[in-house]
Amino acid sequence: MNKIKKGQLLVSEPALIGENTFNRSVVLLAAYSNDGVVGFILNKPLLYSIHDLLPEINSNFTIYDGGPVEQDNLYFVHTVPLKIKNSLEISNGLFWGGDFELLKVLLNENQISKTEIRFFLGYSGWSKGQLEMECDQKNWLIIDNKEHTTLFSKPAKKFWKEKIEAQGGDYILFSNAPENPILN
Repeated sequence: MNKIKKGQLLVSEPALIGENTFNRSVVLLAAYSNDGVVGFILNKPLLYSIHDLLPEINSNFTIYDGGPVEQDNLYFVHTVPLKIKNSLEISNGLFWGGDFELLKVLLNENQISKTEIRFFLGYSGWSKGQLEMECDQKNWLIIDNKEHTTLFSKPAKKFWKEKIEAQGGDYILFSNAPENPILN
């Protein structure tokens, strides 16, 4: 098993069925420490935009389901730290958070594109040792994020399938299975 570190991607194993939150999900690991892990689901768009949540922002950027923890909080990951001050680097050109008041101005002035930022309601969290245990139980694949600054240009609907197919072997077969085989 790969050593878990921030910046990597967690890809849910095809056998993770019935678990609605993480079924067919790809999670960006944003923080990893002795206290636990924080990540954001990259491929679960919600049915509303940033403007729906914050009418003062004149932008239709989609909000994503970041995970089951603190779903009443808005988070963002981006690739433009020179524009959004006070960001925390995740790895290789990916940044978390920053000056939200400045971000609102940048969005209203169309100075940030959809391929540079992603918004999340909630996050995915694991306590110390929990993610390692889930990986040992074969719930997750840990893969290095080779996308870095192009991560947000990937179509969410095909992202899990792309990552599973890249594993080769039996994973190719699973990538074409219906999301819920019971409904087949």
